[in-house]
Formats: sequence, C-alpha cells, structure tokens
Amino acid sequence: MSEQRKIRVAVVFGGRGPEHAVSCMGGGNLLASIDRDKYDVIPVGITREGNWVLAADDPGRLAVTGGELPSVEAVAQPGSQVVPWSSHASLEATEPGQIPRLLSEVDVVMPVLHGPFGEDGTIQGLLEMAGIRYVGSGVLASAVSMDKAYMKIIFKANGLPVGPYVVVHERDWPSADPEGKRVQDAIADLGWPLFVKPARGGSSIGTSKATNAEQLASAIGNARKYDPKILVEAAIEGREIECSVLEGVDGGMPDTSAPGQLRIDGGEEFWDFQAKYLDTASRMAIPAPIPQAHSQEIRRLAAEAFMAVSAEGFARVDFFYTPDGQILLNEINTIPGLSPASYFQKMWEASGVTFGQLLDRMLSTALKKRPGLR
Repeated sequence: MSEQRKIRVAVVFGGRGPEHAVSCMGGGNLLASIDRDKYDVIPVGITREGNWVLAADDPGRLAVTGGELPSVEAVAQPGSQVVPWSSHASLEATEPGQIPRLLSEVDVVMPVLHGPFGEDGTIQGLLEMAGIRYVGSGVLASAVSMDKAYMKIIFKANGLPVGPYVVVHERDWPSADPEGKRVQDAIADLGWPLFVKPARGGSSIGTSKATNAEQLASAIGNARKYDPKILVEAAIEGREIECSVLEGVDGGMPDTSAPGQLRIDGGEEFWDFQAKYLDTASRMAIPAPIPQAHSQEIRRLAAEAFMAVSAEGFARVDFFYTPDGQILLNEINTIPGLSPASYFQKMWEASGVTFGQLLDRMLSTALKKRPGLR
C-alpha cells in the first residue's frame, strides 16, 4: 500500500501593507506549529514592494530579534528571483508563470496577511479566480471587515451595539463647504477625547488619541499617511475585551473562546503597536474578570458579529466593556494576529485548544469548501 500523500499548504505572509512585520511573525509561528506529519508546508513571502518569493522554512528568522522586526526580504531563499506577480515571471528564472503554477499545485493556501493588500479581499479574490481553496473569510467579508466604516454599518443594521463615530474623507477635512462643515460639527458632537485611525488599517498603526483641536488635526494627518479615509471615534470609558471565533463545524453556529481582557502595564496610553508586539509588560487576563453572564453575552455577540459580516474560518472580535456593564462592539478582525504574542490563539489555549489543533481545524474547514465562488 502506497503511503498517503501529505496535504500541501502554502503559507503566505509579509505583504505590501504597514503590518508587514506582524504578518511575518505570524507566518513564522505557523511554520513552527503546523503538524508536519500531516502537512507539507511551502512558505511564500510577499515583499513590501508586492513581489512574491519562495521563503526559507526557518521560523526563527521570522521573530523579533534584538528589537529588530522581521521581513520577507530576510528569508527569501538564496537564488530565488524576487519578481512581481503581475509580470508572471518565474521565482527561480526558469519558466513563466511559476508562482501561479506553484499555488495551483497546493491543496490549500493559508494567508497570514494583515491590512490592505491581503486581509481586505484582494488575495481572496485572486485565489477564487484561480480556483484555489484558502483559509478564512471570503472577498465580501474580508472587504467590509477591513473597512471599519462599512463594518460598523453592517453591525448597526444587524442590531449590534457600536460606539459613536464619524467617517472623514479627504474632501471633508479641511473644508469650508457645507459637507465639510457638517462632518466637523459631527466630530465636535463626539466630545473629547477622540481616537483617530485609518479606516482600513490594523495593529493600531496610524492610530492616535486627541484631546483638543490641535491634536485632532495632527492625528488626522498621521492617519492619512496610511489611508485617505479616516475614522474618528468617541473614546469609550471601559475595559477592552476580546473573543476568538471559529467557523462552526459543518455549517453550524460559530464556536467562541473564553473572552480575555487586555491589560496595559507598560505605560502606554492605549493599546498601540508597542503594547501589542514589543512590550512584554502588557498582557491579557483570560478569562476576563467580568460577571459570567456578561462573558456569555460577549461570546454571543462575537458569534453574531461573525455571522453579520458573513465571516468564515476564524476571526477575533474586539469589545468595550463599560463600568456600568454595557457591551459595545469595536471591530472584527478576519485575519487576527497569529504571532507568538497574539491573543487569538491564547484565548483558545485557555479554552483547551492548542495552536496546532486550531491550525488543523482551520485548514480542515477550508479544505471542505469548494474552490472558486463560495
């Protein structure tokens, strides 16, 4: 009897977005954690310029080392040619179409890409056009969940609780025309302090806190370095609670983890990039120290948010929990952080599911889906 062939998995990490290093950390964690007895893993990196390379299967080089963030360029296989996908050139300068052919020969793709050009439906659409199965949400869910303005519209339409916010386009600020004045008046109605963030960003990159008009103008300018579309949100007094979600087995209701509460113990003013990835003093309390009934309600709302955007595979849903017990949805992340410091898997581990088991379930779920349009 011939030996059963292993399932071929392409782990795609890096990317053109500002969360390139976070994606590399997640890619390294996956390479270190996937069951190699069951899966044949092919690491594929995307550089900051959008070029695709075969990467070294070396998780240690995809970790933060001496305060230095990892990159795809540092793990490109020696001799592999860094080329744009759009050129349809070969990774190893042999034949045209090597990258498309490589991915077409795998059983499933695991994208570990965050933010624009990966988590926003772009790579999902490419894989669907190519008829390749992949882990995670489809084009629509990825796109609307990446754009926080549309995400909140969908949440509100489904009766889910969100905090006050205003969307600011380039035409709105600064502007003296009636629409610009309306937007500025709406921001004024939010009160102080405010949080200003790119509408299509993540890892708190480009996010600032503003306590006056001068800081607001500066925060909008900072956010626009990453996205011309900005979200201005009223600050919510309360704890930050997160909950991990997995697609239900055989189309059933989504499964949710024990919620966790973020604790910022490194002196940061809010949960910024430093606190998330570089400050070992910041941590999460799992389970969140809140009443059991409120914990169950957060899990219910996490599953409702997952279904509201038509998410698939896995996600992390973030909440605010106010002193009077009110629960507000902040956002859903359809490709949450998967680095060793990330809390998606830590909440599941506290719920009795190891990271290896998580990955196996995510890959098995994707393999059951039909290729192309879902």
